[in-house]
Amino acid sequence: MSYYQNLEGCYHYHGQESAINDLLTSEVLKEFQAAAVKGAFPPVCCVNHPEEIPLFQQAAERLAHFEDILIFGTGGSSLGGKTLYALSSQEKPRLHFIDNIDPHTFMLLFQRISIQKTGVLVVSKSGSTVETLMQMLTLLQHFGPISPSQVLVITEPKDNPLRALAEKHHWACLDHPVNVGGRYSCFSVVGLIPLILAGLDPIVFHKGGQDVLKDHLNSPHPSAFLGAAMGVYLEKYQHKTLSVMMPYADQLNSFSFWYRQLWAESVGKEGKGTTPIQALGTVDQHSQLQLYLEGPKDKFFTLLGVNWENKGPRIESLDIPEFTGKTMGELLLAEQKATYQTLLNHNCPTRLITLDRLDEYHLGALMMHFIIETILAASFLQVNAFDQPAVEEGKKLAREYLNQK
Repeated sequence: MSYYQNLEGCYHYHGQESAINDLLTSEVLKEFQAAAVKGAFPPVCCVNHPEEIPLFQQAAERLAHFEDILIFGTGGSSLGGKTLYALSSQEKPRLHFIDNIDPHTFMLLFQRISIQKTGVLVVSKSGSTVETLMQMLTLLQHFGPISPSQVLVITEPKDNPLRALAEKHHWACLDHPVNVGGRYSCFSVVGLIPLILAGLDPIVFHKGGQDVLKDHLNSPHPSAFLGAAMGVYLEKYQHKTLSVMMPYADQLNSFSFWYRQLWAESVGKEGKGTTPIQALGTVDQHSQLQLYLEGPKDKFFTLLGVNWENKGPRIESLDIPEFTGKTMGELLLAEQKATYQTLLNHNCPTRLITLDRLDEYHLGALMMHFIIETILAASFLQVNAFDQPAVEEGKKLAREYLNQK
């Protein structure tokens, strides 16, 4: 990956150079490095356990022969796998990530699948996620009992409603790591089972994450550290409270939603944190870019690019000379560069991260980068990156309102 950071727009505000220097010379990185070496951050240390991968491959074989696979889960139980599945080009099995509880969507889905040709992967760390439990119960209500060979469950190794349901129906269970939260679970069994079912290489994915982790354990100013410092500085001293993630690749659209949860649920505490906003190039150049350029100057931008040179058929037609000899990839690359430069021209703090190509290795590297950046930002802000206390209140109230019925 390569990085272009608009230092002029991000750091060099008159009279405040010392503020960013204080962040860059803090002990946050050294503390992260020391803790990670000791294995204190299980979400990132997952990449150091390749011995688990053959076990996951064996478990995934239970479902690999089905035409369709329903993946029940929400939030981190779904977004990581969905992000990885975007790389897949295989026809079958088709993975359906069912992360909501809209009954209309469910009934349409049931009409389109053959239950005999469908496998089910159920993911809930706690085993008590009401949405996931309702999803599975609705499936059983509609189709009746299904063969134990069609279902695989991932949940914590303790007594919980989902594990009890699995034991009753003789479904196979894999243990969700107790010390890895859902939004951080892409390198664990939660992300690897969908990745394997999608026909992708888990070893290469892990290697991408592992190489980024190694760099951040050895480099004095690694990229995620600079990104975390920049984001915290912009919020605290320049009132940039909105963080826009804008990839220029449809395959990275799901990545934006994964990042949105990772960042929001990790740093949004005690009145701190920036609000992540998902956008997609070039689509949102025609919807949000006007606001970004001439609206409130309260945003920090991350553009994700891919090397699109020579991608797509080269236009031979002379009907519109402007496009003759050009490819669609070259137009996408030109638009990406134009948006980046236009944001800089309007004094918008912007960084551009480019990938040589989109594959398991580079996506693993990208996801590890933002996991580390999130952990470091939370450390700068002095909040716990791994809990979500406010969300628990809503979960409790939802159960109370349901029981009132």
